[in-house]
Order: sequence, then C-alpha cells, then structure tokens
Amino acid sequence: MRIIDTHTHLYSEAFDEDRDAMIERAFDAGVQKFVIPAIDSTYTESMYELEKKYPENIYLMTGLHPTHVKEESVQEELNHIKNQLAQRSFYAIGEIGIDLYWDKSTLDIQKDAFKKQIQWAKELDLPIVIHCRDAFDEVFEVLESEKGEKLRGVFHCFTGTLEHAKKAISYNLKLGIGGVVTFKNGKIDRFLNEIDLSHIVLETDSPYLAPAPYRGKRNESSYVIRVAEKLSTVYNKSLKEIADITSKNAEAIFAING
Repeated sequence: MRIIDTHTHLYSEAFDEDRDAMIERAFDAGVQKFVIPAIDSTYTESMYELEKKYPENIYLMTGLHPTHVKEESVQEELNHIKNQLAQRSFYAIGEIGIDLYWDKSTLDIQKDAFKKQIQWAKELDLPIVIHCRDAFDEVFEVLESEKGEKLRGVFHCFTGTLEHAKKAISYNLKLGIGGVVTFKNGKIDRFLNEIDLSHIVLETDSPYLAPAPYRGKRNESSYVIRVAEKLSTVYNKSLKEIADITSKNAEAIFAING
C-alpha cells in the first residue's frame, strides 16, 4: 500500500528531537512521499536540507503563508520566492491564501500576495496549495478573478460545507482531507461521500491537527493512515483503494512520478 502525505511540515521545530525516527515511522506505515509546504524565508534552508537527506521522498513547494504576510516584510518575502522560482524547480506554490482568524487588519495585503502568487503559478504551470481560515468568501473572490485553465491545485485542510467543496472543485482544486475528518464535530464526514474520490487527496498538516485518537497531541505523517481509514468508512471502500486513488490524484496534481 502506498500513501502520499500531500501537506506536512517535516522541517518544523516540533520534530527537532526525533525527525528521522518520525519519518521512519511514516515509511513503516506505507507513506513514501511527502509534499512540503513553505511558510516564509526563515524555513527555506531547513526545507532544502530535508530534501537533500531524503531526495527520493521529499517534494518541495515555495510560497508565503498568509499568517506571515506582514506589511513591513511582505515585499522582501515575495522577492525571496521569486528568486527561488528563478533558481530551481518546485512542485507547487503554497501554502498561500487568506487567514482572517489571527489578523483581519492585513486582509488587503493578504489578498494581494495571494493573487500575485497565483499568477506566478499560472505563468510557471504549477499547482497552488491554498490555506483558508475564516475566509471562504475572500478566497473564492480571488479565485474567481484568477480562474482559467492554468488554475489548479489543492484546497488544503478543507473544513467547509458541501457547497464550498463543490465551488472549490469548480476551480480545478482537489480537497486536502486531514485529521478534521476524524473529529466528532468535524462535520465534513457527513457529506464527503457526495464528492467523488477523484477530487480527494490525503494530508496531515503535521505537526498540527492530529486525527483521532491522537487529537490534541503532535501530529506526524504516519497518522495519515487514520485519515485513510476514516475515508474507507465514509466511501465504503477498502483501505488500499482509498490509498491508491488518493495517491494517483496527488501524483497527477503535483506531477510526481508514480
């Protein structure tokens, strides 16, 4: 069985004490590929080191996380991304988007940074990976302005309604399903079977949002199996079918060889 964790912050300080052991546990669970989102320039070297150590398993993105969009540094951060894109290849631009949970005052510059990074992705024919928190209307407003054949990617950590799901899919986005689907109050498990599996990819967002029965603890990539098990129940398919279909979806969207 093969599983791809399409969103994991393996470079996080939360793994500094046992990163290699944690990755080995993921290998043992059948997770062989990890797609790594960016946050800001302070993590770039750590991401490159991870890629160097695990060249057959690590697939890097570049991008500026919306919670790190600050007026005093946004231009410098965007320049850093543009320089990286000119120097080497990436599998996606992400995670990018809008987050109004922590700071509503930066909405305008978040929207500008989001739009600019989408435009770069389209120019380079790369997928995007979207972070959305308390901002579905604002994210969809930007996507509507940038829609087209070149727009594609993943709506990371999808927590919306069935209507939100269908709208995201209409913009050629897969739904990134993680630990929330296992939560008693997560709600998305109630309608997810109405979304064809061809639109679903698996993720952990580790070290955040650990699935049940680990909720509240540090998340790690091996726990993606718990997400797959939940989807097996939701879709009434075998665990292997869930793993195979979602992995093919991930390989297609990120142009990862099978």
